[in-house]
Parts: sequence; C-alpha cells; structure tokens
Amino acid sequence: MSKDFLLEIGMEEMPAKFAPGAVTQMENNARKMLQELRLSYKDLKVYVTPRRLSLFVQDLAEKQEDIKEEVKGPAKKAAYDAAGQPTKAALGFARGQGVAVEDLYVKELNGVPYVYAQKFLPGEDSIKLLPQFCQDIIASINFPKPMRWGDYEVRFARPIRWLVALFGEEIVPFSYVGLQSGRTSRGHRTLGGYVRLTRPAEYLAALEAAFVMADQDKRKESIWRQAKELAAKVGGIVDEDEDLLTEINNLVEYPTALLGEVDIKYMILPEEVITTPMKEHQRYFPVRGEDGKLLPYFIAVRNGDSTSLDLVKEGNKKVLKARLEDAAFYYREDLKKPLSSLVPQLDRVVYHDKLGTVGQRVERLRKLSGLVADYLGLNSEEKELVDRTAFLAKADLVTHMVYDFPELQGIMGSYYARSNGEPKEVCEGIAEHYQPRYAGDDFPHSYTGKVVSIADKLDAIVGAFGIGIQPTGSQDPYALRRQALGIVGMLMQEEKDLSLLTLLEDSYRIFIDQKIDLEPLDKIRPALEEFFSQRVRYLLQEKDLRYDVIDAVLAQQADRPYSIACQARTLAACREKEEFVSYINAYVRCANLSKKAADVPWASSDLADPAEIDLWNNLQQIAPLVKEELARFDYFKAYAQAAKLIPYIEKLFDAVMIMVEDENLRNARLGLLQECVKTLGCLGDLTKLA
Repeated sequence: MSKDFLLEIGMEEMPAKFAPGAVTQMENNARKMLQELRLSYKDLKVYVTPRRLSLFVQDLAEKQEDIKEEVKGPAKKAAYDAAGQPTKAALGFARGQGVAVEDLYVKELNGVPYVYAQKFLPGEDSIKLLPQFCQDIIASINFPKPMRWGDYEVRFARPIRWLVALFGEEIVPFSYVGLQSGRTSRGHRTLGGYVRLTRPAEYLAALEAAFVMADQDKRKESIWRQAKELAAKVGGIVDEDEDLLTEINNLVEYPTALLGEVDIKYMILPEEVITTPMKEHQRYFPVRGEDGKLLPYFIAVRNGDSTSLDLVKEGNKKVLKARLEDAAFYYREDLKKPLSSLVPQLDRVVYHDKLGTVGQRVERLRKLSGLVADYLGLNSEEKELVDRTAFLAKADLVTHMVYDFPELQGIMGSYYARSNGEPKEVCEGIAEHYQPRYAGDDFPHSYTGKVVSIADKLDAIVGAFGIGIQPTGSQDPYALRRQALGIVGMLMQEEKDLSLLTLLEDSYRIFIDQKIDLEPLDKIRPALEEFFSQRVRYLLQEKDLRYDVIDAVLAQQADRPYSIACQARTLAACREKEEFVSYINAYVRCANLSKKAADVPWASSDLADPAEIDLWNNLQQIAPLVKEELARFDYFKAYAQAAKLIPYIEKLFDAVMIMVEDENLRNARLGLLQECVKTLGCLGDLTKLA
C-alpha cells in the first residue's frame, strides 16, 4: 500500500538566485534519504516559488521494506567447544543479532566453517519515520547567504513562516523553529488567503485557485508563452534569454505579462544602453522587430492577475524612463570628451593595492599585447592598431555610463571610440577584449580584440598568482578559471603554436619591470603550469575527447594549446582505424624495450642484421618528413608518414632479439627503437591509451 506525501516549507520571499540550487539539493537529498530509509515510491518532484519550497512524493510506501539478511559470525572452532556446546563468542553473536543460539547455523567460506545467523528486521510504518525525515530534509538544504531570525540558531534562505506535511490525509506531526506542521498552506501574498489541504494530490490545483502557480516548469512556460504572444501583437519577437527567464520565473508566483512602451526619444541611444537597464535592473524582456532591431516596447511580468494592469504598465514605464533618462544624460556627458583624454585618469584608479593602478595595468597590456602580436605574426600596421586598442581598452572605466552601469564596460568604450573617429579595428577590439565574459560566450572575432583579450587575462592571472591569490575549491572571486579558459580557447583557435609558458614568463617580466613585488617566478611557475594544464584538459573534454587520448597528448606537451588540440583530434580519429592496432602495438613494444636504455650512447654502424639496417635507412628518410608535417600541424599526414615504418619494425622483431649479450649491438638496437618511438609518437604517448 502507498500514499502521496507532501512537505511544504513556507517562508518570506527567497532571492531568485537561490531557487535552482535549493530545488536540486532538496530532490537529491530526498532521494538519498528515502533510499536509506528503505521507503519506495513511484515519483518525486520538488516545486519552488519565492515563498515556498515543496517536496511531493507520489505513491510513497506506507511501510519500510523488511530486511532479511545473512550475517557472518565467528569461526566454528571459536563458536563451539570440543563437546559441541556454544561458547561465549557464539552466545554473544546470537544476542547481538537478536536470534536464539539454537538458530545459528554453519557454512563454509573459502574452506573455513563459520557460524551464521539469519537476521530479520520488520519494516516500520512510514508515518513514524516521516517526522524525522521532514526535519532532516529541511536542515540539509544550504544557501549561499542564509539568514537567522529570532533566537533560533537555525539558518535558512529566509525566515520560515509555516509548514505543511501530509501523508495521504494524515498530518505528519513535527515541529521546527517553533512551528508545528499542519495542513494549512498560504496562497498569493495579496490575492490569496489560507489554503486548507485535505490530501497532497490536490496541492497544485488548490494553490492555483489561490493565485499561486507552484510548478515552476508550468510557470516558466506560461511566462514565455505570454511574452511571445504580446511581442507578436506589435510585430515583434523576444530574444531567448534563459538566465533572464529563469530569474523572472523565480521572482513571481502568479505571472501576468504586460506590454509596455519605451519613449521614442530614447531609441537613438546605443542598443546596450537601452537593454541593460531593461534586463539587468528591471527584469524586462526587450522586443525586437523581424530585422533584429529594437522596437520601442518592453515586456514585464507582474506577480499577480490582470487587475488594474494599465496602472501597473504605466508604473513600469515611468521606472524605465527614469533609468533611460539617466543613461541618456551620462551618454551625452561622456561624448563631450574624447576617450583618449580619459586615459590619464586611470592613474588615479587602483586596480589592486599590490598590483598598482589601472593606468599601470594599461601600460602592461600595451607591452604584452605587442609581444602577443609579434608571436601571431601581425604586420606593423596591425600592431599599431593593437597598441591603440590596448591604450583605450580601459578608458571607459572612468566614464559616467560605466560608473552607473558597470555591465557596459568595453561596450561603451567601443561606442565612444567610434564617435571619436577611431579605426574600426580599434572599436571592435575595445568591445571584444573582455570576451568571453561567461561560459558559452563568444570569443573575440577581431584580431585586436583577441590579442588584447589574451594579454588582459594573462595579466590578471599572473598578477593574482604572484600575490598569492589562487582559486581554491569552489572559491574563485577573481574569475581566474574563466579567464584561463578564455586564453586557452583562443589559442586553440589560432593556427600559431604559441607557448603558454612563454606568455606567462613575458607577463611576469613586465610586472617586474614596473617594480611590482611578486612572488619569485620559480615559486609560482609550477602552480601556473598546473592551472593552465587543467584548463586545457577541461576544454578537450568539452570536445568529447576520451580521457586516455587527452592523457596521451598531454604526456608529451601541455603548454601549446593549438598543437595539443590538433594532435588530440587526430589521435581520436586515427585510433578508430583498423590499421592503428599494428601501429600502437609497434609503438608500445618499442617504447617498453627502449625505456631500459634511455640516453645510452650508440652508433648506427653497430647495426648488423639486414632487417635493422633496412629499418634505420627508412627511418632516416621518414623521420624528417614527419617533422615537416608536424611543423605544419598536419598530424594526419605525419601519422601517415610514420605508419610507413610499421612493416619494417615488425620485420625487425621477427628477425632479431633486441637484448643480446653484445653490449654495443644491444645499445644500437635499443637506440634504434628509441628513434622509432620519437617518430611514431607524433600523435602522443600511446602507452597511455586504454
């Protein structure tokens, strides 16, 4: 027999960003706890709104599963004396298992007889277990910034105000933070009242009648449907913005969307100046035309019904108008000065008390960008544009607009640079040098943006490591992991074999030239290398490459992202070929034998057998061709060339024994195998492949 179970934790309004994590925790913890309690169920669902977190378990068993298990006790010789009478060991074992000593029996395990007991534990009724389960599940949920209230030591997202716990039609009795569980929930704060529940199955319908759409998936679907319908009425569409949609969904209990208008005079502002206050400050959806251009409308979502919706619409319009009026004022004021005139002000802005001012940082970016541009082979004109981009990249930090809307840094600098007549490449580079800003964001498209972005992120990482700031566990307040992923991702796209280690050393040297006190490079270099190696591994895994392919490549090289990515892709493809079996067998055999004589001097003139001489002669021809292909990053052709050695290696192993007594001949053969390993290893250390 089974019944539905419901636990609702009612609270003050919870921050929207807490909701997704709370749902995941409650679901995972509940599944784990119910499994430990041996309580079966059909399905489990967690619901969340700003004022409640609810667990609904469909068809929860009314009783624990019984336990029948065989328990091994002491060896027979210890359990019974010579007369066959039970000893203290047998008596104690039987007592501990709750069985009569006469019920013990003997079985052999690995040839040794032991006494066993058949243990039976009847399951308890669920109604007796659920009170403690409810308390445990509430206490198990953690929040980024929990609150305490009253005299309670308990912490939760926000103060808990009511508790509902039902198993079928029966209340599950328990108390928590001075509250007693019951069957009365609460509807919408202003539209609904108290909601008396008879059984869990009526939960969603009863709350919706009280203007609470408790199912967040249904609520989210409703918001998105309403937004698209309203946009279509003015011939527009709504951008898909999952983060914004999720945030709005977790801010409301009964969503009603409304279409508001933007004063046409503000539509001359840059698009980001309009959409940033809409999305980041007001949680509105911007509306676009079919051509992608902004329309003078927005969509807001009200937490309530359609009563007096026109008044609500006017209120939202006024709030947005105030925001846009501020933005328009800032924009006009910022345009009065050329962007370049703001650069000296950066000398008065502290970047970090141990790393100098933003002005000093700009000088570092210019020097490091120049070095990166050299490594990428840019011409003198392109390098001048890169330098100009680095010079202006941070100037908008002291503008009125970015001061009030920090989300627009880089973006506003690009607009101001364009209005000052700066070259297109400079404007693009200023806008793109912060990219990628978050997971899934685009990489810079312009060479100016890419170069300055690499330099910007390198400077941040080396500076942080140099003053002892490193990501630990889940803590990464300076987003160094994201910035490192950005660097590695950009270098993987470049058809240049840039060395991360070289770039890190360049960045460190520029800090030292500015007399900035960092930890010695030898001290932080291992941590930096490991930090970037992990990011390389992560991005390769994101490309669905097998772990052993990644291990094979990183065993050879770890600081040249472009060649690493090329090599890993090639190895992943080649290992699927039928002929790769003979290739890897030859490599592994050569590698295992030649390890026994690493760096032992040898001479090819000591080779005597025709098979080994033939292999040596072909190796002399093929090895340079493999190196040429590797220099062009064409690992497929390098592999194809190296594979030509396989028949000669197989003939060698058929013809001779490597570990002969003659020392010179043995060393020559081992040396020959070492050279084969170098050439066959063009795809990585194949001994790492599973």
